[in-house]
Amino acid sequence: MNFLSTAFPLAAGVFALGLASPAAADEALPAFASQIDAKAIAVISDGDFRARSYRDGELAALSPERRDLLTLIRPGRPASRVAIPVSNSVTAPPEVMAISPDGGFVYVAERLGQRSESVQRVRDLAPGRRISAIDIRDPAKPKIAGTAEAGPMLESVRVSPDGRFLALTANSAEEAMVQILPTNDSRLGVPQSFKLAELGIARREGAPRGGIDASFADWHPSGRFLSVNLNTRNQVLFLEVTSMADGRVRLTPWGVPVEVGRDPFVGRFTPDGGHYLSADWGRDFEARTLEGRLPSTPSRLSLIKLAPRERTGPSARHEVVARVDSDRSSEGLAISRDGRHVATVNMRETALAPDSPRYTRQASISYFRFDAGRSALTKIGDYPFEGMLPEGGSFDATGRHFLATVFEYPDGTAPQGGVEVWRVGGAGQPGLTHLGRIAVPHGAHHVELTP
Repeated sequence: MNFLSTAFPLAAGVFALGLASPAAADEALPAFASQIDAKAIAVISDGDFRARSYRDGELAALSPERRDLLTLIRPGRPASRVAIPVSNSVTAPPEVMAISPDGGFVYVAERLGQRSESVQRVRDLAPGRRISAIDIRDPAKPKIAGTAEAGPMLESVRVSPDGRFLALTANSAEEAMVQILPTNDSRLGVPQSFKLAELGIARREGAPRGGIDASFADWHPSGRFLSVNLNTRNQVLFLEVTSMADGRVRLTPWGVPVEVGRDPFVGRFTPDGGHYLSADWGRDFEARTLEGRLPSTPSRLSLIKLAPRERTGPSARHEVVARVDSDRSSEGLAISRDGRHVATVNMRETALAPDSPRYTRQASISYFRFDAGRSALTKIGDYPFEGMLPEGGSFDATGRHFLATVFEYPDGTAPQGGVEVWRVGGAGQPGLTHLGRIAVPHGAHHVELTP
């Protein structure tokens, strides 16, 4: 995967050069795309992996049709769809991509490094260290604007509400870390690293990283706090962020870690700032096979009511006030900008071998309504759709549409991923109505929308 800074239109002539799937090239944007309230739709795709790579450990054959790509879709008029090579990996949570608050820049974190021609197996990929900043102020002409090194093994990236910092999670062989990297649009600074073992998380001797894994971190809407999901500890840690005179930050525990469900992979602060949702996947980390690791029971959302913001330090008390089932193997989580709509993206058993008794061609979206005033999370339903390894999802600016990525399709004759789109019902008819698919390059694993 050559690290290039040139954007390519997704049109038939360009696809003839092998930059993505011909099927996507020939397909115009569907009519419903113009209804999506976003200046641009950003989709990140991993070209090295196939869906079966999780089972057999083999990477996809080297091919011009399989590239690590960031695709920018402009749904309005004039509509456009372009792609730019950006190194990324599906092996992390969906949130290896984030968009700046002003919608001008995309940041991509690399969990596994770029593949060389000699590498054929997943285990031979080097740990990723690169953070890429992509200028999307003109969505039709994205360009690599800057890079920095952090990590290694970067798991997630999120942008602070004021756009000044990136919060990263990283898991080296020795330590689980939160890293804070200053940014001024394309200018990326040097990250500060904070070992979680020095932030109140006790090490377990003999275990890798002391038995600590940081899968995800998110910013509170105020920018004063961070969450850190500790998925192998079944906990969420909250940290207070203090700005220093020299431009650096200090992190200190905000309350004690909160016990949630099994395997809290990702999470989100609610827009009101009073709650945190943890998506508890439920994997069995002792299992030695993919089939053994994936749960046979539904994943769950844990709703945490946060302490008042004026209550800082260890005395702050956060409390789980609700637990609501989603569907099996929930990985992606999204909350609408107004905080009323919540959705999880559930891959179910689409990653298993077709001859497995548990295999299914259908994944699902679980849709919920959230009432911040009552701290109430209500499940509306599960909405099945066909697709392998769906992961990330996002609502548009109005909350009237929900988008989810699909890595591959079961009967695809050419390498192709997709963005599946639903219309969100109103108060009188809550629920999701499937509108269709936007074709994108193979390996799509997260989608975010600019305001």
